[in-house]
Parts: sequence; C-alpha cells; structure tokens
Amino acid sequence: MKVGPMECWQFRFVRAGFLLLTALNGLAEDIKVIANPSIPTDTISTQELKRVFLGEKNSLGSAHVEPVLEKGGAAHLVFLREYLRQSDIELQSYYGSLVFTGRASMPKILNSDAEVVAYVASTKGAIGYVSADIPTEGVKVLTIVDARSGSERRLISRVEPDYPPTLRQLHIGGTVRLQITITPRGTVEKVQLLGGNPILAEAAIEAVKKWEYAAGSRTVSEVSISFDPDRN
Repeated sequence: MKVGPMECWQFRFVRAGFLLLTALNGLAEDIKVIANPSIPTDTISTQELKRVFLGEKNSLGSAHVEPVLEKGGAAHLVFLREYLRQSDIELQSYYGSLVFTGRASMPKILNSDAEVVAYVASTKGAIGYVSADIPTEGVKVLTIVDARSGSERRLISRVEPDYPPTLRQLHIGGTVRLQITITPRGTVEKVQLLGGNPILAEAAIEAVKKWEYAAGSRTVSEVSISFDPDRN
C-alpha cells in the first residue's frame, strides 16, 4: 500500500515525538545541578531549586545566586519538566512578565552544557544544570533533596547486612546511621556514614547499596541499621 505525503509526514512527526520522549525519560535521572564553588552548600531542595530558577529566591545560605539557563536541548527540557513544571514557552513568557514589570532581569542563557559548565565555574554565585555525563571540572555538583512533606520513598527491596562473625562472637553490636542518595529510578547511588562502628558500617553500606526504592524524585534520606548479636 502506497503512503501519501501527508501520511508520511504524520508518521515522521509521531516517530520524532516518540524518540524525543524516550530520550527525555532516559535522561530524567542523568541531569545534575552545578554551582560555583563560592556557594556554601552541597545540597539544594526541590523547592529551593524551583524558586531560584523562577526568580523568587536569590540566595543560598549567605551567598547570592545567579541562575543560568540553557537555550535548548534534552537536558533543558528535562530540567523544565522535572523541576519547574513548565514548558520552554511558558518559562519565556513568565520571565518576560517579570522583566516587563521590573521585578527581575532575564537570566543568562547559554547554548550548551559545556558553556554552562565554563560560565558557572568562572562566575561567583552561578548555578545551572547539565547532563550527568558532562565533565564538571571547576564546579560543584549539588545533591537535590526532595523536601516535600510526606515524600518518603517506599522501600521495595531490602537486603540485610552480613553481621561480621568476629563482632557477633564478641557481642559487639550497635546502630549504624547512613545518609543515602536515591535516584529517580529507585537505586541507591551514594552512601555516607553518619555514625556507628566502622566495621559494622562496612557491612551496612554494602547491603544498603543493593536496596531498591519506588520511582520518584531524586531523594536524600537517613537510614539506621541495627546490629544485635543476640538476634538470629
């Protein structure tokens, strides 16, 4: 069956839309927020991130911040969708209104991830976003914390730690406290020890890295792992 010009165009349009959607979904957990080292924080909440990039907040801690936007591309569209909940046209209209009324000026807009990294690295207070596979020398990567109330991530699969035999025999136990970073897909990508026996902590960290959570926004949480030598 021959396909007419209109049907061919429609097929190409649908296929392009499908490929773009697939690309965006794949990048959802690969975007990262970067900041100039002058910004005195290593984390930023989803609420703070949105307020900074909508011109509602101009500082983090004691430092003035300057948001930097990208002109387009997959990382830009993912950032708008995941954190600002706006389309590119809506964001342009929003900032146009702020500029027209004198409430804010238009943020710096750059053409690529590489330009964003270079600008953020050299500009005090600058904060931007890039794809996760882009080298980020000269900047710090901020951990995004989901600060919404009731946003605890549901644990789907929990692996129990292996109790070190020597410590169990000596009746050495205790609680290990960890800070974990959970990706949007639900895997644990980073574990930091907050307190507890260092040897027990090694076992706890090894186990927690295998935990799986329900899908959601990138989250930073604290977990406690108890080691009781009298418990089987």
